Parts: sequence; structure tokens; C-alpha cells
Amino acid sequence: MIWVFCLLVYGIFHVWWGGKSKPLSSQEVQEGIATLRAVVSGPNSLSHLDEVAQFLSLDDGLSFVMFNSVLHRKKAQYPEHSGFSDDPRAADQRYGKAIIWPLIKHASLPIFVARRKGTFVNDAHSPDWSYVAMVRYRSRRDFLKFAIEIESKGIAFHKWAAIEQTQVFPVHPMVSLFTPRLAVATLLILAAGCLNGFLA
Repeated sequence: MIWVFCLLVYGIFHVWWGGKSKPLSSQEVQEGIATLRAVVSGPNSLSHLDEVAQFLSLDDGLSFVMFNSVLHRKKAQYPEHSGFSDDPRAADQRYGKAIIWPLIKHASLPIFVARRKGTFVNDAHSPDWSYVAMVRYRSRRDFLKFAIEIESKGIAFHKWAAIEQTQVFPVHPMVSLFTPRLAVATLLILAAGCLNGFLA
């Protein structure tokens, strides 16, 4: 029964994690962008809608990782009397904490976040990024749902208050040691083995 239960848990995780789905149709893209346009708050979000539309229109149905490089403002740009401090890192942390559940609901999550520690090879016009982050999305459809949710709930408000400049683009891993399916399978096998040994 323990092995059957673990197999069932893995099956549910395997389906939830996904990674290959039906690409967005042109109608879905148009409707999604229209919904985003209706719920976005602030000029920063609005200025990127054309890029979002192009990104969604090239949907291949596969999961992807979004690479983000971020430069913090010197002071967070909140409206006067908002009640929030002008610390850009605190503003970014509010955003980071608020997006965790919207991401997890769509089998998406941050897989790597790192603060910059000096410079090495750097273009003269490139800013000294504050940190980089990589976020896994199950599909572009899930990315669209996530974007609509955080905009409609005002979560993205904290992001744009914190960020002076950002560079964002999708990538498909060619070589990666991050294999969630293998990790979950290994943990379940170990758990089942330990339980069997304990109950024997």
C-alpha cells in the first residue's frame, strides 16, 4: 500500500508539473492581452504589453525558464502617502513574497536567485545589475494566467516601485542538473523504503 500511495503521489505530481501543452491560439492571445490591458496599473506594465503579446504569439506549448536581471532604484517609487518605505529591496521583497502562491498554482517557481558579487566581463553600457533570477513556467498559458493575476491584485505595483531597469528573456535549458521529476521520485522511493523498514 505504501508503494501504491507513493506511485499515486508521483503520478499526480508528474501531471501537475507538466511541461508540454497545447499552444495558445491567436484568439487566446488577443483575449489575454485585452484582459491584461484592462487590469494593469501603471505605465511600466502598459509599456511592455506589445512584447508580452509577441512572446505569447510564439507559443510552442513547452515549459520554459524566464531569465531576469534586475537593477534596483536608489529609492522605491511609491505614491506619496502610500504607507510603504522607500527601500527598493523591501519593495522587491514584498513582490517576491506575494508571487509565490500565484506561481505555485501554475506549477511554476523560482529555481535560481543570486545577488551580484562584483564584475568581470561587462559591456560599458550595461548597468551593474542588483541580482539575477530564473523562474520556471509550465507554459506560456500559465505565464499569461500568472501575469493577469498579479496585475489584477496589484502585486506588480511593488515590482515597478522597486526596479529601475530590468532585462527579461525566456530560455530553454540545454544542460541542467535541476530535475524535479527525478528529485521527487527519489524522495518518494526513499520515504517508501524507510516506512517499509519501520513497519517491517
